Amino acid sequence: MKDYDLVVRGGRVTGPDGVRVADVAVTGGKIADVLPAGSGVSGTEEIDATGRHVLPGLIDSHVHFRTPGLTHKEDWAHASRAAVAGGVTTVFDMPNTRPATFTPDDARAKDAEIRGTSLVDYRFHAGVDPEDVPALAAFEPAEAMTAKAFLTGHHTAPHVLRDPARLDELFAVAKRKGLRLLFHAEDDAVFRLLDQWQGEPARYQDYERFRPRSGGIVAVAKLIELARRHGTAAHVLHVSSREEADLLTAAGATGLPVTWEVTAHHLSFTAADTARYGARIRLSPAIREQADQDRLWDAVLRGEVSTVGSDHAPHAFEDKTLDAPDAPPGLPGVQELFPALYTGLRRRVPDATPDELLPIVTRLMAAEPARLFGIAGRKGAIAPGLDADLVLFDAARNWSFGPGDVQSKCGWTAYAGWLFTGRVERTIRCGRTVFSRTGGFGAADGEWLTPAAVGAVR
Repeated sequence: MKDYDLVVRGGRVTGPDGVRVADVAVTGGKIADVLPAGSGVSGTEEIDATGRHVLPGLIDSHVHFRTPGLTHKEDWAHASRAAVAGGVTTVFDMPNTRPATFTPDDARAKDAEIRGTSLVDYRFHAGVDPEDVPALAAFEPAEAMTAKAFLTGHHTAPHVLRDPARLDELFAVAKRKGLRLLFHAEDDAVFRLLDQWQGEPARYQDYERFRPRSGGIVAVAKLIELARRHGTAAHVLHVSSREEADLLTAAGATGLPVTWEVTAHHLSFTAADTARYGARIRLSPAIREQADQDRLWDAVLRGEVSTVGSDHAPHAFEDKTLDAPDAPPGLPGVQELFPALYTGLRRRVPDATPDELLPIVTRLMAAEPARLFGIAGRKGAIAPGLDADLVLFDAARNWSFGPGDVQSKCGWTAYAGWLFTGRVERTIRCGRTVFSRTGGFGAADGEWLTPAAVGAVR
């Protein structure tokens, strides 16, 4: 009888296509076999997953772990602890650090600073330098296959691509290089026009009106036309309004290479919550109305959204209590992402079973981000040959997220006191436990995923 390094026995193994009770056998950090439950195989380490769902390690394709240069807000060690406590084993970090990730050398220096501190595997989204768009062509797949551009800015995003000619050039460069473009898609000219007219917000509750949906609608319409003209793959991040959701869904339905993301924050909060939470839930794009949230949830359930990301972007709590014009947008979220998404699904579809809802999670947080961002050869599913990244999940457990649970360096969460349904009990990356409720955290030996992990952009 074959012996393995690890056998996870009798769990409800979950993928986008459904759930089956099975044993997962691991050798050398890779999934060796997925066998019928009760297969009788043995392992050096054995974990009984009876009564638990076993998901592929989750992928958060939108984090700001603040390394390098902004580590007073967050650092990679704390952020990766938050990630694995929430079932996330792979992250894609955004480029708006100090210095920004504008060159391959920047990416290599970033990896050197991270190495030895990470509980998760990672990739980087390259940054688009508004002053030197062609520099993006220097990136090879080993360093980045995706690039992020900001069409408006804020406190930690000073590099804004405003020139329409350079935006057009960006689509042309990305098409030649086979890069997928990611966008913070709000039109800076719209916001500057409004600012000239109405000045700065006087109260936290005014923020959404000062950064309205019109900025996103205008930017999305421009991006769809550029994707049509160039045939360049474009992924729009943190969509916040029903109008943007409709435009992007329509574009995808016509065959344009346009996909989009929603965040757990936009699925969890509405503008009406600002009276209670203040700038703790200030985001860019802003949290919007109940009708917008309802449309985003519909898109999740209909399969129109491609990914759900955390936009994990912590600030020190004292920064979030500044006067209304000065409080920066952004909040922690990588630890909260999976429980917030699953709890929201349970509340939206109360008659659905975990076996019906968790395949939605694995599509949005494993299979699709792996496919879109070039790591499907290693991540995103529970299948022989892939990395043994596994999450043991108690779908029935109700629990409250308290201050003692927060792993982010910032030390706070907008979800304090929330009653979540479903809890991560253990997170395994490459066959080794990196988090468990009883044993704490494992070794910080996460890797910058190598070129072998990279597939072609489709």
